[in-house]
Amino acid sequence: MIEQEAKFCLRHVKAFVLGVPAFIWQFVFFYVPLFFLFIISITKSWNILGFGSITMANYWAMLAWAPVKIISASLLMAVMTTSICVVLAYPVVYFLCRYVGRLRSFMMFLLILPFWTNFLLHVYAWFMMLEKHGLVNNLLIKLGLISQPVSLLYSYLAIVIVMVHSYLPFMIFPLYSVMEKIDKQLLEASADLGATFWQTFFRVIFPLTLSGLMTGVVLVFVTSFAEFVIPELVGGDKFFFVGNLITHYFLVARNASAGAAFTIVSSLVVLGAISGIYAFVRSAMPGAMRGKKL
Repeated sequence: MIEQEAKFCLRHVKAFVLGVPAFIWQFVFFYVPLFFLFIISITKSWNILGFGSITMANYWAMLAWAPVKIISASLLMAVMTTSICVVLAYPVVYFLCRYVGRLRSFMMFLLILPFWTNFLLHVYAWFMMLEKHGLVNNLLIKLGLISQPVSLLYSYLAIVIVMVHSYLPFMIFPLYSVMEKIDKQLLEASADLGATFWQTFFRVIFPLTLSGLMTGVVLVFVTSFAEFVIPELVGGDKFFFVGNLITHYFLVARNASAGAAFTIVSSLVVLGAISGIYAFVRSAMPGAMRGKKL
C-alpha cells in the first residue's frame, strides 16, 4: 500500500516538474505582457521612459460607436467563418473516418501540407483565383453561370472565402481526433434500430464529438476574430476589423494607451462569447462535453 502511494506521488511530482517549463513560458510570454498591456491602457500617456498619470478615459472612449461597430463586425465575421468551417468539417471528417481506410494517413498529410508553406503565400494565391480573369471567373463563365467577369477581390465574400480556407484545418483536426475514436458498433446499432443518417448524426455522432467541436470552435473563432492579414490584403481599405484597428492605434496613430485599451476590451468580448457558447453547450447537452454517452 505504501509502495503504491509512493509511486502515485512520484507520478504527480514528475507531471509537475514536466509542466513547470510550460507554466513559466506561459507566465513570461502571456501574463506578463498582458499585465503591461493593462497598465498602458490605464495611463494618460506612455513612452519607453515611463508611464503617465492613471486614467480610465481610454476605456470610456471604447463606448463610442466606431469601436463598438468594429468589434461587432469582427464578431459577425468570426461567427460566419466558424459556422461555415463547422458545416464543411463534419462531412470531411466523417468521410476520413468511415470511407478512406488505408489512405487516411495520406489524406491527413494533404491537410497538413499547406502549413509547410508561408501563410502569406496562401493569401496571395487567392489573388490569382479571385481576380477578374482568374480561375474562379473563368470557371463560372465556362459553366454559363455568368456572362462577364465579376469583381470578387476586395469584397466581403473574398474575405470569408480566404478565412474559411485558412482556418478550416483548425476545425478538422480536433473533430477528427474525437470522431475516429467512436465505436463503429454504435453507428451500426443505430442503423439496426431504424434510425436515419441524420438521426444517427444528431443523437450519436454529434454528442460524442462535442469536445472536439468546442476545441475547433475556440481555435477558429478566436483567430478569425483578431485576423489582420486577410482583411487587409483581400479586403483592401473597404473593411475595418479588430486587427486593423489595433494596428492603426499602435503603428499609425501612435496611441499605445488607446490601442491597449481596445485590445483588452476586444479580448474580454471574445472571451465572453466563447464562455457563452461553452455554457450553452454544457447546459443543452450535459455530459457530452466530458465524452459520456447520452
